[in-house]
Amino acid sequence: MRVVVTDAEVTLADVLSLRLAIDEPLEDGTELVLRHRQTGVERDVVLGTPGARAREATLAISLTPLELAAGRWDTYLRHDGKKVRLRSIDPGFSLDHLDAYALCQRTMAYRSYRTRNGFLALKIADAEPVAEVRAIWFREGRFEVTGLLAFTGLEDDDARHEATLALHRRQDAGSTVKTAATVKGVRFHAAVSLVDVLETGTWEPTLEVEGLDRPLKLGSRLDDVDGKRRRLHYPSVRVDGVPIRPSYTADDELRIEVGG
Repeated sequence: MRVVVTDAEVTLADVLSLRLAIDEPLEDGTELVLRHRQTGVERDVVLGTPGARAREATLAISLTPLELAAGRWDTYLRHDGKKVRLRSIDPGFSLDHLDAYALCQRTMAYRSYRTRNGFLALKIADAEPVAEVRAIWFREGRFEVTGLLAFTGLEDDDARHEATLALHRRQDAGSTVKTAATVKGVRFHAAVSLVDVLETGTWEPTLEVEGLDRPLKLGSRLDDVDGKRRRLHYPSVRVDGVPIRPSYTADDELRIEVGG
């Protein structure tokens, strides 16, 4: 039996919604198998016969009850002991959907995607409130950043929240620069004068927002670019002869590198 995923999405309710192109109905007792890529742990769901048309089937699998650990999970169909990896032609990426998904307050974040070899997989990560970076630039002697507040539970409306951008110099716990930031609903904008961060070292930005119990780290994870430390290289600017440039950590958190 030939099975191909034509549409895959994790809904806002953490349900894996799939549309399959098939050449015959799924047989009774067919299982969807999720296999953790690092540990080999498997979770399976009995699908039975969906009763859909012979050339198409739709499935909906609630992910939360499966207690899936963080990491990458590959998908398979299994029947009578034979397991076949599930192919996909859906690129599985929508920035608008990821934005909507991130508006809810969550402890785990689920995302479906197509692997480089054309198979369906899930990416699961621990979710905590974060300031998701969408754009950064230098202009008029300032560093500016805009983005989205993710997993905070705040409404995407016109309400304004008091906020502060803080930059902490890693090499000196007492060295901190703060400036007012703008937060409207879940959208934020902040700017800091570069002359205030000329001490050599790594500056770690956080966003303090009224109504949230802890500062938010600035990072960039709600897209299809993993490993930004290797893939994104920003040009530096010089202020009073000191080079300054933004960069990302291995965990895709934003940093400002000054000097050297």
